[in-house]
Amino acid sequence: MNYNYSLIEKKWRKKWEENPINKKTPSKENYYCLDMFPYPSGNGLHVGHWRGYVLSDVWSRYQILNNKYILHPMGWDAFGLPAENYAIAKKMHPAIATAENVKNFKRQLEEIGAIYDWEKEVNTTDPEFYKWTQWIFLKMFENGLAYEKEMPINWCPSCKTGLANEEVKEGLCERCSSVVTKKNLRQWMLKITAYASRLLEDLENLDWPEKVKKMQADWIGKSYGAEIDFEVEGLDDKIKVFTTRPDTLFGATFMVLAPENALVSKLATNDKKEEVEKYVFASSTKSSIDRMTDKEKTGVFLGRYAINPLNGKRVPIWISDYVLVDYGTGAIMCVPAHDARDFEFAQKFDLPITPVISKDGVEIELLEAYTEEGVMINSEQFNGMKSSEAKNVIADYLEKENIGKKTTNYKLRDWVFSRQRYWGEPIPIVHCDKCGVVGVKESDLPVMLPDVESYEPTGTGESPLAAITEWVNTTCPKCGGPAKRETNTMPQWAGSSWYFLRYTDPHNKKELISKKAMKDWLPVDMYVGGIEHAVLHLLYARFYTKFLQDIGVVDFKEPFTRLFNQGMVTKNGIKMSKSKGNVVSPDDLVKNYGCDSLRMYELFIGPPELDSEWDDRGIEGVYRFLNKIWRLVSTNKEIKQNTDLERERHKLIYDITTRMEGFSLNTVVSGFMEHTNNLLNLQKQFGGVDKKTLETLVILLSPITPHIASELFEMLGHSTSIFDEKWPKYDKKKMEDAEIEIVIQISGKMAGKLKVAKNETETEIISKAKEIVKARLENKNIMKEIYVPGRLINIVAK
Repeated sequence: MNYNYSLIEKKWRKKWEENPINKKTPSKENYYCLDMFPYPSGNGLHVGHWRGYVLSDVWSRYQILNNKYILHPMGWDAFGLPAENYAIAKKMHPAIATAENVKNFKRQLEEIGAIYDWEKEVNTTDPEFYKWTQWIFLKMFENGLAYEKEMPINWCPSCKTGLANEEVKEGLCERCSSVVTKKNLRQWMLKITAYASRLLEDLENLDWPEKVKKMQADWIGKSYGAEIDFEVEGLDDKIKVFTTRPDTLFGATFMVLAPENALVSKLATNDKKEEVEKYVFASSTKSSIDRMTDKEKTGVFLGRYAINPLNGKRVPIWISDYVLVDYGTGAIMCVPAHDARDFEFAQKFDLPITPVISKDGVEIELLEAYTEEGVMINSEQFNGMKSSEAKNVIADYLEKENIGKKTTNYKLRDWVFSRQRYWGEPIPIVHCDKCGVVGVKESDLPVMLPDVESYEPTGTGESPLAAITEWVNTTCPKCGGPAKRETNTMPQWAGSSWYFLRYTDPHNKKELISKKAMKDWLPVDMYVGGIEHAVLHLLYARFYTKFLQDIGVVDFKEPFTRLFNQGMVTKNGIKMSKSKGNVVSPDDLVKNYGCDSLRMYELFIGPPELDSEWDDRGIEGVYRFLNKIWRLVSTNKEIKQNTDLERERHKLIYDITTRMEGFSLNTVVSGFMEHTNNLLNLQKQFGGVDKKTLETLVILLSPITPHIASELFEMLGHSTSIFDEKWPKYDKKKMEDAEIEIVIQISGKMAGKLKVAKNETETEIISKAKEIVKARLENKNIMKEIYVPGRLINIVAK
């Protein structure tokens, strides 16, 4: 008979609710397994979300069986653009929409059968939570890491807000895919660049996928070179550039500034000002990606010259949008002979091209930029030197002559931290005409987000909060005089950068986290989530952790000891999304096949770290397999253990344990299928299976299919929970086969095979082999008999 999954799953969920399986005992070690918490969208969970949550739940249950006490929490990343945009589309208040979505998500998560500890639940929109988000900001402000800056930022015209660099993908808004432009706005910034070297260096010892570590390293973008000052002819100003190629300085024949560089308006001569202003405005409407990838080089000459500090030659100063103000110094020395972009620019505007490196030390006419190593030419006292050597020698010379200095540069930029939206944490700052920018007193936290009717973005660069005068007008914490609140709000990343700390101590009203909770649980042992957060969330969480370590809140430098990124679940070859009409909801699948079938199928569809294509038909095969296990146990006639069953049991334990430890969960499922078929064959051969072997099978199954495993364990005569058991151990000696297969060769050619007992002697084995091939040995003289123990016999005959 088939198993009644509906009744069984309801029964065991009720039992687990009344008697949780995750129990603390003196012998158990603490283990923190964490999911990347979701933002509760209106679409609910689809089977792609399920995959990650099943992975973490399987791992958590596996740890329980390995004598661990688990922290496996869940919460809601509910502030920010996704929640607000959904509310706007539905014409609902974000608070109402978020509450409804959380309720639906929670129902779906409970159907997974996951062992989430709902007493630890957090929500980034809860004032008791964002009080501490604001507290961290205040601490950063006090330590000089949070500051205001008027700057050109990425602006999404659809979301009507500023975006961090990390939120722009190929020139488009990560959230709505609108083309991102530039806009000058007053912004709050976080000085993540102060941690650039530590963020890079500490990657080395992390148990993270190499791909993720490389993505972070590339984003931080460390490079070595020199800063060089170019004097401006006729003025006291200097233009500072950073270059990784000081060896090419003699070939610098012009300079290019970013259009936003503060020097541009000062350096432009009167006859050039109108042309420059038009170009600066046109550049502001382009995204950084477009500017970097545009094939057509454009620019304007400022009418001024700088002086090359090594050879004293005049160098015309241009502006061009292929130079970005937020990388390096916002100005570059251009060496067209040895840089492809500079070469194109020089050709278009008829600028000098002076080669200073050649392959063999002989100058030739260049048809394109020469970017390889070579021998120095046209470089005065450095001629004839290898260019690789000249990099350091010229850098040293620059320092000696006080022209420049050797330095390290990072691609990482400071984090644009404010958003011109309503649905976010208020920034705990007031602006006072007398005292300037002042942090709110800690005793006045949280600064509550006011309840408003109109929360839609203004598009003016001001947050909707700016219109709420009774909220904006306040008193200065320093002087007590009139002041105004900061009206920009924090980005979605503010709460998610530290939430994993709060799970360990969610009801603490006195401090962000107690020392005891930190010692008991942190850092996180296993973090499971999508690769799409490799740069954004993980980099920010690492930054927050390092800062909190510096101020003594935590005593560790990295938040997540081990990271596992699950692959995406696709449908028709593309990521599931409502707009593409390819979302598969788990609700009907649970109804038609049961939670355990869906859990197992989520693991079976492919290696968990890779993307996998969803096919509804595949779950039918998993459902049939679970019925096969049900029948194996429920119809079994118990027999005594024998060596064949014992051997199969130890092989089963070994295979499942090895694959589980390697996080190869798709092969764990295929391993169960293979060994279940073996047990069914043994059941036919011996008339039944021993109880110990069946108990082992269902205990091993329990992390993946906890409901059916619990029911079968009870059916085998147990009144205690299957999760009170210990993960079975294997004995390699008991896995060895009683028989071995010997290959028989005649003069090196295959002639047959022979199965013999492991303890048979060489004489007995050769005798049996000769008997099997005696027909082929007729009329032949046996010259030699060669036996390779446990493998083959070669009978040399003529």
